[in-house]
Amino acid sequence: MSTVLTEDRGPVRILTLNRPERLNAITERLIADLNAALSAAQADPSVRAIVLTGAGRAFCAGDDLHEYAEQASTREATQAYVEELQQVTRHIVLGRVPVVAAVHGWAVGGGFEWVLDCDLVVVGESAKGFFPEMGLGLFVTGGVTALLPRIVGLSRARQLLILGERIDSAQMLDWGIAHWRVADDAVLDEAVAVAERLAGLSERAVTDLRRIMTTVSVGDLEAAMSAETAATVAAFGDADAARRVRDAAP
Repeated sequence: MSTVLTEDRGPVRILTLNRPERLNAITERLIADLNAALSAAQADPSVRAIVLTGAGRAFCAGDDLHEYAEQASTREATQAYVEELQQVTRHIVLGRVPVVAAVHGWAVGGGFEWVLDCDLVVVGESAKGFFPEMGLGLFVTGGVTALLPRIVGLSRARQLLILGERIDSAQMLDWGIAHWRVADDAVLDEAVAVAERLAGLSERAVTDLRRIMTTVSVGDLEAAMSAETAATVAAFGDADAARRVRDAAP
C-alpha cells in the first residue's frame, strides 16, 4: 500500500500521508511517494488545488528515527535523502498548484516544515508543532530558515528553531502560521472548502502571485535550501548527533 493516498474531489486533489501506525513519520518511501503524488498533481491540468493531510491521530511526526542509521550510512546516502526531502518543498512552494495544509495532532520536524511550506493552513484544535532538530544535533530543511522568520518574525523563529519550543493550535493562529482554527472533525472539510475557493480563481494569476510573493518576501529560497542541505548532511555525519538520535529513538 502506498504511504500517500490520493483522492479527487472535483478540481481538488487530497493527498493523505498514510503511516498512521507511526503517526505518519517520514521515511524514504514516504518521501518518494509524496514527491510522486505532488508531481502528478502539479502536472494534471484538471487539478487546481491540493490539500495535504495525514491519516490517523497526527499530521506527521517528523523523521522516523528507525531509518537514521541507513540514511547516515554514507555521505552519498545522506545527500540523496536530503535532496529528495527538499524536492517536496519545491513541489509545494514553487509548483503550479497551490497547497492547503489540513493539520490535526502533531506536526513535528519535517512535518511542521511541510505545513509552513503550504500556501494556506487549516489547523484543528488538537494541532501542535515543534522542531526537535537542534536537540538531536540535526538541522532543519524545507526552506524554513527563510520562510519561518518571514511568517513569525526572527525572534519567534529563533525560539522555535533553536530551543525547539512547542506551539499549540491557538499559538499557530496567533503567530500567523495557521489561517483557520476549527474543530478536529471539521479540519479536512474546511481545508477542501478553502481549496475549492482557490480552484475557482484564475490559475495564471494565482501561480504568478504565489511565485512573486515568495521571491519578494523570501528572496533566494534555493540558496537557503542549499545551505540547509549542506548543514543537514554535515549533521548526519556527526558522532554527537548519532548518539542523540540513538537515545531518542523509541
